[in-house]
Amino acid sequence: MTATLPEARRPPGTTSRERPRRSSRPARRRNWAGGLAGWIWLVVVAVPLYWTLITSLKAQSRYYGSNPLVPSGDPTLDNYRLVIESDFLRYFMNSVLVTAGAVVPAVLFSFMAAYAIVRGWRMRVLRAMNGLFLMGLAIPLQATVIPVYLIIIKLHLYDTLLALILPSIAFAIPLSVLVLANFVRDVPKELFDSMRVDGATEWTTLWRLAAPLTRPAILTVTIFNALTIWNGFLLPLVLTQSPERRTLPLALWTFQGQYSVNVPAVLAAVVLTTLPVLVLYAFGRRQLLSGLTAGFSR
Repeated sequence: MTATLPEARRPPGTTSRERPRRSSRPARRRNWAGGLAGWIWLVVVAVPLYWTLITSLKAQSRYYGSNPLVPSGDPTLDNYRLVIESDFLRYFMNSVLVTAGAVVPAVLFSFMAAYAIVRGWRMRVLRAMNGLFLMGLAIPLQATVIPVYLIIIKLHLYDTLLALILPSIAFAIPLSVLVLANFVRDVPKELFDSMRVDGATEWTTLWRLAAPLTRPAILTVTIFNALTIWNGFLLPLVLTQSPERRTLPLALWTFQGQYSVNVPAVLAAVVLTTLPVLVLYAFGRRQLLSGLTAGFSR
């Protein structure tokens, strides 16, 4: 049976077949304050990038006599040529070796440690190790520079790339263990039990079950640690001396004299140093965002 409204109760100009339709979508209020804040933040981020790019294309002789926000009428690539000819490839390879040599062991060790902490939480030793890793988050790098320097001197590793790799591994482990342990803890326990019933060892369970399910977290900590080590300045400054061991952030000092600074050349070096970071972010952007936001969706 269908109920119809009496003619008196129907809105004027409508029949029994034509009824007023109510919109199911709620009216959206425009967030003017949020939009304005977003545009302001875009300007804050875009203006330095724009200034860096246009300044790197200016000649040094015309830099101080021109408007810093106006592009040059005759852009030149001489600054990039000067940077590449100033042992840029050597500094680039040093940064690649230090970053890869620190990130790969740090992520592997952190993943295995996180798995052991989650699976063996009842063991007192593993609980103590987890507390030790958490204490590592409270110690800043700047507070340990002198002890690290003395240890490197005692080990006869000063002015080597290994002197940069070992401390970078140590400082990358605490946060990596914390992030990976939270992801391993979210894996259903029934999956681990089914693997054990099938006769799988802990090593097999680690790499065939835990590793695929925590891939976003592994890529997240890999990219984060790679960016942190790639942009590191304090450790190369303290633990290296010869120009052959410089990394890219430290090599920017090459274009700074005692009484003057070649600003266009420095910014050209900044652009070349940033390109690998942009490429890494472009390839790992989706995994990085999914790893960072996975904890909020659970």
